[in-house]
Amino acid sequence: MAPSGSLMGFVHRQRRGAELFLLILALAVGIGAYAAVGIGVEGHVPADIVGYGGWLAALVVAAHVAVRIVAPYADPVLLPVVAALNGLGLAVIHRLDLASGDHTFARQQLTWMTLGVILFVLTLVVVRDHRLLQRFTYTSGLGALALLLLPLVPGVGKTINGARIWIGIGPFSFQPGEVAKVLLVVTFAGYLVLHRDALALAGRRVLFVDLPRGRDLGPVLAMWAVSLGVLVFQRDLGSSLLFFGLFLIMLYVATERPGWLVVGGLLFTAGAAAGYQLFGHVRQRFDIWLDPFDYYRQASGPHSDQLVESLFGMAWGGLLGRGFGEGSPWRISYAESDFIIGAIGEELGLTGVIAVLLLYGLIVERALRAALISRDGFGKLLATGLAAVFALQVFVVVGGVTGLIPLTGLTTPFLSYGGSSLVANWVIVALMLRVSDQARRPLPDLSTTDDEDPDVESTQVVRLP
Repeated sequence: MAPSGSLMGFVHRQRRGAELFLLILALAVGIGAYAAVGIGVEGHVPADIVGYGGWLAALVVAAHVAVRIVAPYADPVLLPVVAALNGLGLAVIHRLDLASGDHTFARQQLTWMTLGVILFVLTLVVVRDHRLLQRFTYTSGLGALALLLLPLVPGVGKTINGARIWIGIGPFSFQPGEVAKVLLVVTFAGYLVLHRDALALAGRRVLFVDLPRGRDLGPVLAMWAVSLGVLVFQRDLGSSLLFFGLFLIMLYVATERPGWLVVGGLLFTAGAAAGYQLFGHVRQRFDIWLDPFDYYRQASGPHSDQLVESLFGMAWGGLLGRGFGEGSPWRISYAESDFIIGAIGEELGLTGVIAVLLLYGLIVERALRAALISRDGFGKLLATGLAAVFALQVFVVVGGVTGLIPLTGLTTPFLSYGGSSLVANWVIVALMLRVSDQARRPLPDLSTTDDEDPDVESTQVVRLP
C-alpha cells in the first residue's frame, strides 16, 4: 500500500453550480440593459420585456444544460461571459433600432443567436473529444481555402461596402471567412503538432535571435501569400491581418522560437508597404487613419465621417457615458456592426468600454488556461489558436475604432450585428469548452484494489476547487 499522503493526481470540481450563478448575473446584464434602453429612449420598460427576457433565458439555460450533460468539467466562466456580451450587444443594437425607427436588426440578431446556441450544443454533442479533429487537419485546410475563394466565384460572391467577402443565399448574405477561421485553427494546430520539431530547428543567429532555416520558411510564406490574396482580391484588410497573425502566434507557441516573430514581422511590414503603394483602397485606409479630420464631410472621394463621428461620440461620453437614450450613436454609420464599440463608448462611457474589454480578456485568459493544462499537444495549440482569434479580432476592431491602427472592417465578437460572425463565435466557444472539459476531467482510474492485485499500489485523488 502507498502512504496515505501520496498524491498521484488532481481532479478539478465540475463547478456547474458556479456557472449557473454567473449565468444569472449575465442575464441580469442583458435583460437589464434592454430595459434601460426602453426607459432611456421611450420613457418606459419595453412592452416585450417578458418575451424577450424569456427567450434569452431559455437560450442561456439550454446552453448550460448541454454543458452540464456532455462537458461537466468544462470551464465555468466562459459561457457566462459570452452570455453577458451577447445580451449587451442585443441591447445596444435595439437602442440603435429605436433611433432609426427600424426594429429589425435586434430581432434578427436574436434569431442568429438562437442558431448559434443550437450549433453550440451540436458541437458539444458531436465533438466528444477534440483530438478527433486532428484527423481532419488537411481536410479542414482545403475547406477553409474553398470558403475563402467562394466569394470570388461570379454569380455567388457579393460585394458589400467595397469588400467582396460575402456570398448570397437567397435573400440572405453569409460571410464564409467566419467559418474559414475556425477551420484554419484546426488546420494550423494539426499541422504544427506534426512538424513543430522541424520548424523549431535554429538557423543563422542574428543579433541574439536564432532565425529559422531557409528550408522551413515555406509554411509562413504560403500563409503570407494567402493573406495578401485576401487583401488584394477580396479587399478585406481585417481578415488578412487576422489569418496571418493567427498563424504566426500559433507557430511561435508551437516552436518557442522568437525568430519566427522576426520573420513574420518583416513579411507583414513588406506586405503593408506593398499594399500601400500598389492598392488604392489600402492607401485610403492609411491616409484616413493618419489624418481623419482632413477627410471629414468631404463631398466626394474617401471620407472619414464614420471614424470622426465615433471619436466625437466617445469624447462626449467621457468616463461614465451619456446613458442609454441620451447620446447620438445613430450619427455613426454602421454603428450596429463595425462601430458598436463607438456606440457603447458614447452612452456607457470609458467605464463601459473597459468592462467590455475585461470580459474579452476573461475569454482569452480562460482559453489560455485550458491550453496550459491540456494533456495533449493538439489541444494546447487548438485552445491557443481559438484564444488568438478573439484577441486579434478585438485588438483590430477596438484599435481601428479608437484610431490606434487603420480601420479594418471586422466585427466585434458577440456584440456586433452579423449572423455569420455570431454563429461562428458560438462554435468557437463550444470548442474551447470541449478542450477545457477534456483537460479538467479526472484521468481514468487504472489502479485495482488489493484483493484484485496485491502488487499494485492504490492512488489517492485530491479534488481541487
